[in-house]
Amino acid sequence: MALLEIKNVTRRFGDFAAVDNVSLSIEAGEFFTLLGPSGCGKTTILRMIAGFYLPDSGQILLDGKDLADTPPEKRPVRTVFQSYALFPHMTVAQNIAFPLKMARCAPQDIQKRTRETLEQVRLADKAEHYPNELSGGQQQRVALGRALVSHPRLLLLDEPLAALDAKLREEMQLELISLQREVGVTFVFVTHAQDEALALSHRIAVMNRGRVEQVDEPSKLYGFPQSRFVADFIGHINMMDAQVIEAAHGHTRLAIPGLGEITAPPVAGVTAGGLASGAKGAFAIRPEQVRIGIHGEAAELKNHFPGEVRNLLYRGDVTVYKVHLANGLMVEALLPNSAPGRAEIFEVGDTVSIGWRHDAGVFLHA
Repeated sequence: MALLEIKNVTRRFGDFAAVDNVSLSIEAGEFFTLLGPSGCGKTTILRMIAGFYLPDSGQILLDGKDLADTPPEKRPVRTVFQSYALFPHMTVAQNIAFPLKMARCAPQDIQKRTRETLEQVRLADKAEHYPNELSGGQQQRVALGRALVSHPRLLLLDEPLAALDAKLREEMQLELISLQREVGVTFVFVTHAQDEALALSHRIAVMNRGRVEQVDEPSKLYGFPQSRFVADFIGHINMMDAQVIEAAHGHTRLAIPGLGEITAPPVAGVTAGGLASGAKGAFAIRPEQVRIGIHGEAAELKNHFPGEVRNLLYRGDVTVYKVHLANGLMVEALLPNSAPGRAEIFEVGDTVSIGWRHDAGVFLHA
C-alpha cells in the first residue's frame, strides 16, 4: 500500500475546478514533485493534503486512513512555505523547538530533538542566532528543521526555493536531496521550475488545468513525454507536425509537411500495425539530439536536411543555433563548446546541415 493515496479528488472554487478528478499514489520515502504552470492545481493539492482545504469529492488516504475528519494540526504532516514564516523574535533553536512546545512535549525531549535537528540541518553553530542574522539559505534550513523536528510522515514543500538566487538555489537543491535521503521522510514538493523538478525528484506529476498529464521518473518525462503539453513544458524541444506513413515493430515512418519523410522510434505502448497510416500528431526532438555541421556533414544520419543559421545564443558550455529549413521550420540544435579556447562556431547566414538519429525523438498523438 502506498503511503499517500489521492483518489479521484476534485476541488472547486465557484465554477472553477482547480483540481479535476486527480488520482495519485506516493510511496514512503519518496521525493515526489507536483510540477506545472501557475494555476494548474498543484498548490491546491498540497493544501488539501495539509488539511487547509477539503476535497469536494474523492478521498485523501494516509496509511490507508481517510484524512477528511482529521484537522490540520492533528495530521502527521508539516509544510514549508516559500516565505519560511519564521518567528523573528525567536532564536534558531527556539524556532525549531516551537512545534514540540506546542505539542507539550517533555522539556528533556524538546532539548534532545532540537539538538538532533540542528545537527541534521547543519545549524548547530547558529542555535542562538536570530532569523535576521542568517542568510536566505540558512533561514530555509531553519524552516526545514522546524518542520522535521516533530518527525512527520509527510513533509510538504510549497515553492520553498523560489526566493533564493540561482547559485543558492542549486546549493539548496543538493542539500534537500541529502537531507531527504538522511531523514527518510516522504517529501511532496511543489514547483513550476522544470530544472528543479528534474534535479530533485524520484517521480514527477506534471499538471495542467487541474489534471495530471503524466506521472513518471524525471528521465522518462524528459525523454518520453506522452503529450504535447509535457514535451513543451519540460525543457526545450523542437515540435513538428507529422503524419504516420508506417508504424512497424522497430520504427515509425513519418511525413513532415514540406520536409519529407523521417524515421522515428516506435511509438510507446503501440504494437506494430496498431497506429493507423495517416494518423496525425507531432514529432518532438530535443535540441541536444540534433547534430549540426557544415553542409552535408550529417548525411550519414537517417534524417538529415540542409538549412541556414538564422540566430545563435552562446551560453558558455554550449551554443544554441536556430536553423531555418526549406519548409520554413526553425529547428534548435546544441553544439557543446568542449574544445579548449574559443569554440569554433557557425555564424548567422552560414549554410549548415542538421540531422538526428533514427532512434531519437518521439511521435505524439494529436
